[in-house]
Amino acid sequence: MKKIAPLALSVLLLGTATTYADQPTTEGTEEVEKAGTFVQHRGNITAVEERENAKLFTAEQAGNLFNFYVDNKTLVFDEHGNEVELKMGDTISLSIYADQPMILIYPPQYAPPVVIVEKDDTANSVKVAQFDENFLSDDGNLKLNLNEESVIVNTKGEKVSAKELKNYSAIVFYGPTTKSIPAQTAPEKIIVFPKLDEAVENPEMASEIQGIIGEDYKEVDGKIMVPLRIVAEELGFKVTSTGNGAVISKNALSYTITRGEKTYGHNRALKHFEVAPALLEENKTYVEYEFVEQLLN
Repeated sequence: MKKIAPLALSVLLLGTATTYADQPTTEGTEEVEKAGTFVQHRGNITAVEERENAKLFTAEQAGNLFNFYVDNKTLVFDEHGNEVELKMGDTISLSIYADQPMILIYPPQYAPPVVIVEKDDTANSVKVAQFDENFLSDDGNLKLNLNEESVIVNTKGEKVSAKELKNYSAIVFYGPTTKSIPAQTAPEKIIVFPKLDEAVENPEMASEIQGIIGEDYKEVDGKIMVPLRIVAEELGFKVTSTGNGAVISKNALSYTITRGEKTYGHNRALKHFEVAPALLEENKTYVEYEFVEQLLN
């Protein structure tokens, strides 16, 4: 297993960190543990399952299993900042928002914004964090030494000013660090991505559902709309497509949903949505949050 760089604590720091300056650790400095925006989960991919508009991966670490979703919004890179495809056997590290609610199931399930594929043949390290105006990470463990040649881009590959770094979350790819407190480095590459919106961090929805969908919800005519299939299946329902909707069933419960229609079937009764189910993303039907809350209860 690769060594965690100095002062990594509970933050996202991947790979083997080496030093380029023989600087002594600062003496007399009181170390204060800070909570970072992200926490890390490492493991080896052991299984993959195709889902609607996403893949569900299973990973294992020291005999413990966990699942995680990857869709077209998930940022997946190797330790040099190259986009890669996940495959069986990969050693991966997930970056999870530290305060994001999770559904209480086993194995635990995550919807990470960032997945890093680790390799044994590189000395590079990766950190996922937020940085202040002095380019210090939110956990206080890494300071970036930036210059005009520093490569900072967004997820589209467009250049971003170093001054704007504080407005984003960042994936930092780097090599050697100092032995100082905090450790310092001249990063090889930085990829920024939007911070989690306040509305996403604190949605008025059950933590179990928030843990399933992460950021994947929409607002239509003042109603929160969530993806039907992924929520229903994770709550133990069978989802059968009807071509323009779906039948959701579990034990004696049955719901018939039709896109574009506000009326839906509940066993032998008819009920009504305020906003009709809709195909808000390709091959993905969204329904009112209140409906999936029924499934939860």
